[in-house]
Formats: sequence, structure tokens, C-alpha cells
Amino acid sequence: MAQNPTRRSTKQISGEDIVVETAWLYYHDGLNQSDIAAGLMVSRATVVNYLQEARERGYIHTKLSPEAFNTHRAALKLCERFGLKAAYILPDGTGGPDDHASRIIRGAADWLPSLLEPGDRLGIAWGKTIYDVAEQLEQTTIPDLTVLQLVGSMATPYGFSADVCSSNVARKFSANCINLHVPAILSSAEIAATLRAETLIAHQFEAVSNCNKTLFAVGSCNPDSHIVSSGLATLAELEQYKAMGAVGVLCGRFIDAKGDPVSGPLDERMMGVELEKLRHRDAGILVSVSEDRAAAAVAALRGGYATHVVTNQRSASAMMDLA
Repeated sequence: MAQNPTRRSTKQISGEDIVVETAWLYYHDGLNQSDIAAGLMVSRATVVNYLQEARERGYIHTKLSPEAFNTHRAALKLCERFGLKAAYILPDGTGGPDDHASRIIRGAADWLPSLLEPGDRLGIAWGKTIYDVAEQLEQTTIPDLTVLQLVGSMATPYGFSADVCSSNVARKFSANCINLHVPAILSSAEIAATLRAETLIAHQFEAVSNCNKTLFAVGSCNPDSHIVSSGLATLAELEQYKAMGAVGVLCGRFIDAKGDPVSGPLDERMMGVELEKLRHRDAGILVSVSEDRAAAAVAALRGGYATHVVTNQRSASAMMDLA
């Protein structure tokens, strides 16, 4: 039986100290909540509140080992089927779509630091999934890491632009950041060509094209796709690309079922990395948060954009069914 700590009234330990003391006794010394309550002369409910406060203040960081998610059967089967280096498959849980997405995003944030090395050049895509991953990252330092924005900026219905995604990732990793100081799409191909020729912009595009690792999500070609809601494409333009075989959207550009780029009216107006620059990198980390994006995810895998996948069991199964 665990031994009670020395009995001390909370009058002797107050404020922030009592929260830290409770967390230490529970997580480090392995005492149960009843033992801690007796030792600190408080109720068990108070101990529960102290532990919750410790988590909310960021004093406690709990993670399951990556092996729990990338060595079981579903992960190994996905790797074998698509030639991946690794897959991180979260359990589905009992919640709805929002809970599923939240689990996958947290898993991606937990796994990402272990996939990066000093000197890496990490290209960051845009969208709510990547924004949420950046928000979940814990502060850490990866020496000589450079984070690069892969697509120009565009206002979104979520209240952030593409540069926020790359800037937040860079901030969490204490990394250098190179953003594209241009809109994601322009009104004409001529204006886009002129901007690409500007010395500063040309240097930014050259830097972005030389990333060795990428973090991205893929969008669907459904009418509620982020490429429409963000204003990058109209519904009519979306239907035009679908008629040409598009099944997904990667970094603002359309891909077909094989993962090949689908050329269309938006391409010359787009200000972002060309898809060919994203193929066969040292690591392409795909975060896929729902079953309705399975076809788009499979297209990205077939196209050679991803070496690592973060998703849940249900979405992984949907991908396998499409293989």
C-alpha cells in the first residue's frame, strides 16, 4: 500500500505551491487521490480540482508512446498497402466527427516533433486542420529548423490566414520562418507572373521549393470544401475541375485519383508551391481527419506526397477500401 505523505495542512502550503505539490505526489510519487487528500488534510474533491488546475496551467503533459499507435495491425497494414514509412492510427472513440478530428489533431501534434531533426526545412500547408495542429504543439526547440509557408495567404472563414499556420509552428519550435508575402490567388495570370518575377518573392518561392519535409492535409472536392469556403475557387470552378477528374485539393491545387495535378483555370493565378516540388520528400506528413476525405487522402498517397499518415481507424479502413 502506498504510504501517506507527511500530513501538512494547506495553511502551510498555499496558492500555486499546493497545486504543484499535489501534482508531484500524484504523478511522481504515485500516491492515489485519497492518500494525497489525507496527507494534505483536504477533501478528495479538492485534490481532483488541484490536479485539473495543474493540467490547465500546463504543468502536466501526458502522452502515450508513439508505438501504441504506429505498431498495431491497422497502422502496419496501411504502411504495407501504400509504401509508407510510418502511420499513426488513433482509436475512433465514442464521440462524433468533431471528437474524431480532435483526437487525430492531438495525435499529429504529439508525433510531429519526433519526425523532425536539426537542419530540416519543414513546409507547412494551410487550412483549419494544420492551424489546429499548430495550436496543439507543445513548446520545444529543434535546432536550425526552418519553417516555410507553402501557399500564399488568404482570408478564411475560420479567422486566420495561411501565414498564421507557418508562423505558429515556427514559434512552437523556436524555428526560423519564411512566409510567402503574397495572396494565395490573384485576379489574373499576368499579375501572378509579375509578382513571381519580383526579386523578394522569387527568393521566397525558391526557399519554399527546397523544403525536405512537409506537413499538410488534403481537402475534398465536396461543395463545402475549404477551397470554396476560403474563396480560392467558385462552385462553378470546383465543378470544372471535378469534370476533369479532380478528387482532392492539396496546397490549393487539385489532384486526380492517381495524385497527379489537374490543370485548370486557377493554376496560373495561384501563388504557392507547385505540386511536383512536394513529391518524394524525406517526409511528407499527411493529417487526415475524416472519412469523407479518404479518396483525397488515397490520391495524395498514390501521388508520392506522403510518407507518414496520421488518422483514425475508421478513416484508415476507408483508405484501405479504396486502395
